[in-house]
Amino acid sequence: MDKNKSAQESLIQNPKISQNPEGMNSIFTKNLFIFLIIAAIMGVMTGYVLGNRNTSGGNTLTSGTIDSSKISKGTIVGSNDTKTFKDTTSGTLKNGGINGEGQFHLTRSGGESQNVYLVSSSVDLSKFVGKKIKVWGQTQTAQYAGWLMDVGRVEVE
Repeated sequence: MDKNKSAQESLIQNPKISQNPEGMNSIFTKNLFIFLIIAAIMGVMTGYVLGNRNTSGGNTLTSGTIDSSKISKGTIVGSNDTKTFKDTTSGTLKNGGINGEGQFHLTRSGGESQNVYLVSSSVDLSKFVGKKIKVWGQTQTAQYAGWLMDVGRVEVE
């Protein structure tokens, strides 16, 4: 017990041992606050830069209306979600479906039996009629069409 008593007495007699030097708490708090502010600003700037970066090599139009005069080879329109729209095919886009299935169809080599009938709620396919395109979509069940696809992305070839 004498040891504990003498240790307590020495702390009371020498306050510098038990306390932080004067001003250390305020400097640490100021430096931490400045660091956190700078980190938050850098994080926002990084998010902005990465969010506005164009990752494709072609002309990408992902929203709004599509001007037919701006559609050229390499133009990509639609979603980048290739997990949902995992089926792909290419051909020349024509108007018309088959027996009420599809609004458009892709003509491919091999004749009419190789046509792919298309619908899309996310891409205005009418702007691509007559053009050779590649489409990404999701295959739908059909009664008359050999292949019916809901298109989510289009690339002009």
